[in-house]
Amino acid sequence: MDEDAKHANDDFEGGLDAEAVGEQDGREDSEDAKRQPRRAENNEARELPSQAAAVHQRLRMDGQKELARGSMALLLSAVAAGISMSFSMVARGVMHAKLPDSDVGFLVECLGYTIGFIAVILARQQLFTENTVTAVLPVMSHPTRQNFGSLGRLWSVVLVGNLAGATLSAITFMYMPMFDDATHKSFISLGEHMMENSPYEMFAKAILAGWMIATLVWLIPAAGQAKVWVIIIITYVMAIGEFTHIVVGASEAVYLLLAGNIGWSELLFQFGLPTLVGNVIGGTFIFALISHAQIRGDKDISLKDQKT
Repeated sequence: MDEDAKHANDDFEGGLDAEAVGEQDGREDSEDAKRQPRRAENNEARELPSQAAAVHQRLRMDGQKELARGSMALLLSAVAAGISMSFSMVARGVMHAKLPDSDVGFLVECLGYTIGFIAVILARQQLFTENTVTAVLPVMSHPTRQNFGSLGRLWSVVLVGNLAGATLSAITFMYMPMFDDATHKSFISLGEHMMENSPYEMFAKAILAGWMIATLVWLIPAAGQAKVWVIIIITYVMAIGEFTHIVVGASEAVYLLLAGNIGWSELLFQFGLPTLVGNVIGGTFIFALISHAQIRGDKDISLKDQKT
């Protein structure tokens, strides 16, 4: 834990935390203002990279803290997140049952899809697609065998917890008298519509969903009071675009399985594996890698400016 805390206080290559970076930039700006104009212009060019580095630093530190958490704490938070994410299915299903079958009805019901993400992100619960960004950044900064092992542990525990929570919710919705027949039919209708996608379509749509969740995670530190609106806008676009998400879709797919509309092979190989791989590729191997490469590029430029 001491070693993790030590890494958490490093910058994106080993240095200051986000607040210290901002304070240091302020001190440098005041000193450089007294120097020659050419040096001042170079420092102005460096202001934007330092802001990107601050965002990267904050997310990297969050990821480092998550990597240092115990497995049981991660699992319980992940189960809670899986249950919370099922609110998306509930909200959308209830609205689907009450709204007319039209384009306008579809656009309105898609607002229900955002509920689960709002609950999970604001409650700081462990969501797998969110961790594909935050937890991978410290591993990119310190690509050691221990960090890769910690990342694998985190992903495994969170994914299992999320799917367990989503499954528990689906079982509860199916067998407890919570909803009327129209709502049950809506749940089945939503799931069947999702399963109309081929495995390759599931995979392709999941890549974009992973990218959008990664973008959401990157925007939240700078969103301030508009955080909820950022969550709503991005996840609403995911809903109307019908992009597949491993945790939200798990509730719908398991509900279909319990209703007897699909079998285990369809659950695993048509929905589960393609969606999981697509989310990971979109969130990690595309967004996180590009973002980290940007910060490394910014640093190289800054070091080059310092030498000139």
